[in-house]
Formats: sequence, C-alpha cells, structure tokens
Amino acid sequence: MSLVTLTINDKKVKVDSGTTILEAAKLLDINIPTLCHLKLHDNVENNPGSCRVCMVEVVGRKNLAPACSTPVADGMVVKTNSIWAIKSRRTVVELLLSDHPQDCLLCEKNTYCELQKLAADMAIREMKYEGEMSTFPIDRSSHSIVRDLNKCILCRRCETVCNKVQTVSVLSAVDRGFETVISPAFGDNMLDTNCTFCGQCVSVCPTGALTTVINTSKVWDALNNRKKYVIVQTAPAVRAALGEAFGIEAGTAVTGKMVAALKALGFDKVFDTDFAADLTIMEEATELMNRIKNGGRLPMLTSCCPGWINFFEHEFSDLWDIPSSCKSPQQMFGAVAKSYYAEKMHIKPEDIIVVSVMPCLAKKYEAARPEMGNDVDIVITTRELAKMIKEAGISFNDLKDEEFDSILGESTGAAVIFGVTGGVMEAALRTAYEWITEENLDDVDFKVVRGLHGIKEATIKIKDKEIKAAIASGLGNARKLLNKIRNGEANYEIIEIMACPGGCIDGGGQPFIHGNYGILNKRMDAIYEEDKNKPIRKSHENPAIKKIYEEFLGEPNSPLAHKLLHTKYRKS
Repeated sequence: MSLVTLTINDKKVKVDSGTTILEAAKLLDINIPTLCHLKLHDNVENNPGSCRVCMVEVVGRKNLAPACSTPVADGMVVKTNSIWAIKSRRTVVELLLSDHPQDCLLCEKNTYCELQKLAADMAIREMKYEGEMSTFPIDRSSHSIVRDLNKCILCRRCETVCNKVQTVSVLSAVDRGFETVISPAFGDNMLDTNCTFCGQCVSVCPTGALTTVINTSKVWDALNNRKKYVIVQTAPAVRAALGEAFGIEAGTAVTGKMVAALKALGFDKVFDTDFAADLTIMEEATELMNRIKNGGRLPMLTSCCPGWINFFEHEFSDLWDIPSSCKSPQQMFGAVAKSYYAEKMHIKPEDIIVVSVMPCLAKKYEAARPEMGNDVDIVITTRELAKMIKEAGISFNDLKDEEFDSILGESTGAAVIFGVTGGVMEAALRTAYEWITEENLDDVDFKVVRGLHGIKEATIKIKDKEIKAAIASGLGNARKLLNKIRNGEANYEIIEIMACPGGCIDGGGQPFIHGNYGILNKRMDAIYEEDKNKPIRKSHENPAIKKIYEEFLGEPNSPLAHKLLHTKYRKS
C-alpha cells in the first residue's frame, strides 16, 4: 500500500492510500465531529456518511466532503475549521434538533447523548428551524429495550452492529425521504422479532432512540417495603466497569466499594452471582463428563448467556439437544435463594425479593421467561446501579471496601472470570481436569482460551484425553461455529458462546464506551487480576459450594439439582 501526503489545517501528514480524511485528522489530533461514524468489533466500521456532521472543505472542490467516507489523495489540502465547514456543521445539527424531542432532562441518555454534546459544543441555544416533526409510537414491548424512533437520527450504527457484527438482522432502513426509519420489517415491535436483546444496539446508539428498560423505581419500592426481605446479587463483569461511572480509571475492579454501596442503599443482604457461577461449573462439568463417558451429544455448548440462547432458539433450534441444560448463574442464584437460603433463614420464599445487577440487557428478558418461575424478581444494569448510587448521594469513591455476605457470597477465581470471553471454558477446565485425572492442578491459568478474539480454538490434553474446545464471542462468530456444527464440520467436545463481543465486560448494560474498545482490554485485565488474587481458584474447592451439596442438593446433576438448576430449550 502506497503512502500519500496531504495537508490538514496547514499540517502535513503521511498516511496509507485509502485512509479517510477523518482517520488522517486523528493522527494530527485534529477533532472532526461526527455522529454516524463508529468503529465496531471485528474490524466492522459504520461510516455511511449519513449524518453530514463531519463535512470539511477540500481545496479545489465545489462541495464540502464527508470526512468519514472520503479517501485521502496525494497533495490534498483540507480545512476542517473554515467558516464554510463550521457553518455547514452547525446547520446540520440545528436541522437534526428541529426534528428531535426536547425532553433531554427526562431522557436516559441525558449527559451521554452525542447529539446533546454536539449542540453544547456548538453553543446552540435556540431552535432556528421549525416545521413538521416525526411522530412515532414508542416501542416498550420487551423487558429489555425501549425503542423511540422520534429520537432516531438515522446514523445507522444500530443497523450495522445488528446486521454485520451480531448477524441478527432485525434492524434496517424502512421507507424513504422524511419517512425513513431504522426499524424491524413491517414496523414490528422488538418483542415480535428475532431480537436477542443483547443490547449492542443500545450501546452504540448516540441518542435516546434505543435505551434500556429502567427498573430502578421497582428496586426503590422493594427496599421501602418492610414486609419483604430484599437481597441483591452482582455479576462478575459489573465490578470491572462500575467505577468508570464515577471517574475511576477503566480497568479498576471496585468489588469492595460496590458491596459497600449496595449495603448503604439498604439491601438486607449483598450476595455474589459468582457463588452461582461456581455452582454452574459443578453442574456443567458433571454434565460434560457424563456426555463424554456415556456417548452423549457433543459438542456441549455452555448456556450461561441468555442473549445467545435467544439467538439459538430463533435460528438453530434444530440443534436443541446440544446446549447444556444448566440455567445461567443469575437464575441458579434465584432458585437457590428461594429454596436453600430461604429454608436456612426460615423465611418464606414469597417474602424474598431477588434483585440482580447485571451487565446485560438480555438478563431482564431471561428473568421474565415463564419457565424461570420468577426466581429473579428485578434486574438492573451496571448503569442503573450507578444512577441509584448517585441518586442516594453516596460518595462512591470514598467508600471503604466491604465483603459480600455469607453464605451466598463466597466464590472462587474461577467464578469471576465468567465475565470475559473464554472464562466459563477456563473455569470448567480447572474442575474437569482434576475430576478426570484425580490429580491436583497447580497451574490453573489456561491462557490458550483467553483474549478478545472473536473465535478461539484450543486442544487441552487431560491425562490421555484430548478435549477440543472452541470459544465464540459476538453472535456473528457464534453463527459461524453453529453452522459448522450443523454441517458436521465441527469436532469439539465443548463450546462456549457469549452474545456480546468480548463477553459480559461489553454487555449492553455496561457504561458506554462509544467505540473505545481499548477499555475492554482494561476491563478484562481487571477480571483476571481479581481471579489471580483469590485464595481459591477452582469452583469445586469453594467451601460454600461443598456445603450446599452436602446439606441440600446431594450431588451435581441430582434430581433436586435438575429441578432447581436446569431448564429446557424451545424447539421450533
């Protein structure tokens, strides 16, 4: 690839041919505002040039050029700050605002809205243009996502992430001209589509067109109900990202402060979903060993992620007997809380309210599935928890670390790594190795399954047995693996799938990163650092897990374990 030289705002820069003006300007630390452009996972880029906010002047051209989709040329002279370019950008933003609801104070994206920030940066203080405004009904059909087309600016980010990264293809451009919307076909509600509720569309939306179903008021009501015993569980990925909402450097695990904040909010007990993750490993590892020994259906697919389970049920239900029958850790926790824990504490199950703090929007949908039996009552996201802490006036950064409550708060390093892609696989291997070999595993770090690559393959030798494994994160990558299984091309014993690229650390309910995917590496490092510092790093060595089997469940995959901790999938 040849190099070309161009000048931007009187500064020369050499870049590869094919580079866009926007990319070249970044090398010079020149900011060109944009709304539609965003780099997504797997080298997918959204740059339709549709918002026209990034218009720049190219000397010698009659018209302004969109910087995000205009390739550079040798000798090109670009002015990003000419009066012509500045006035054009301002006009575009003013036109966008003229067809945008003025309810910023009530919008979930308030202070996180990129259109709002642009308007502030341009000091726009009045509505210059008036005329017809879009009026669409708000789609509140699902438990996870709210879709408000009145706030859509047609940036196409959601369409790109849904179609090209996740390959779910629920969202696309419908109609033309002023009637154009980004919508499911035929204007269907999200609940009536193949939407998996992974929330990646919410993560990339620059405005309030796609937001989260907010459940914080339900949590406040529960906490104020003295007749109820309200407990909370927190997923492993939450602790690796929550601090970002309070200005703490990305990659800082804030486990102790998070626990202290939850106790300050008034929960009766603060527990850890990691306990249930350890429980999941006991059940899944046993199920895998049974399938291998008894000639069961292989490969076994781990089933912790409700987003990918939704995807599987919609599009691969002919493979219904491959996923593990285990519930997710969230649902296992709820089932145990309203049986084992209720019995030990002499509390009626109906008097316990289980609240989950999750990085994932699909968890809201999962908890509402009829077969889950209302074991989890309320699900909020990492972002919702941050808002509750701020609403309560808690100085998060000044909190002293506190510990999870016993007995459902004890966990191992194997459980915390559920928060990253490859983590469930690694946790299962730590236990399966010792169960198969009956030997102690000194080096528990299976680094071959780590990293943010979309698809990873590994062969792990356990005694005289080779376990072939595959890991996929992102539903587009999951589709590739599942098609290989469907076509008889796969030769694995176990596969882990996570709907969100990178795993739960990039869940749709995590603090917004707006394309800064370097933050995912920092969140991943925080997860592995917490695992490293845990005194126990194998699920089967958790004393609390041993206790629940001794006192209540009997053994992994027992009839009672199956009743409480396992489920069935829908065949279409």
